Amino acid sequence: MHSTNLQDIDAIKSVVNLYFEGLFHGDANTLESIVCERLELKAPNLRRPLAKWLALVAARPVPKDQGESFDYRVLSIDIEGEQAMVKVVCPLLGRVYIDFLGLLKEQGKWLIVSKVYSDIV
Repeated sequence: MHSTNLQDIDAIKSVVNLYFEGLFHGDANTLESIVCERLELKAPNLRRPLAKWLALVAARPVPKDQGESFDYRVLSIDIEGEQAMVKVVCPLLGRVYIDFLGLLKEQGKWLIVSKVYSDIV
C-alpha cells in the first residue's frame, strides 16, 4: 500500500479546480492543459473524443456569462499510489452532472486520463 502525501492531494485538487474553472469559463485551453491527449469522454450511450469535447466547450454558452453560480464541488477523492479517482458535481447550463475523473501521476504531474459522467437533473 502506498502512502498519500499532502502534495499529491493538493496537486489533485489543483487539477480539479482547473477543470471546474475551465467548465465555468468555457475555457477549452485550460481543460486541454490538464487532460491526457488521448482522453475520451464517456457517458451512457455516448463516447466523445477530446477534440470534439473541447470544440463543444468553446462553442457553447459560457456558464459564467449566463449568470450561473460556481457550485462545482468535490464529493470524494480516492488515491492509491500514482492513481486517483475523483467524484465531482458539475452544475452546467441547466443540468447537474456527476463526473468520475480518473487521474494518473506521470512524469511528476497529475493529469485527467478518464472522464465518465452522467446527468442527474
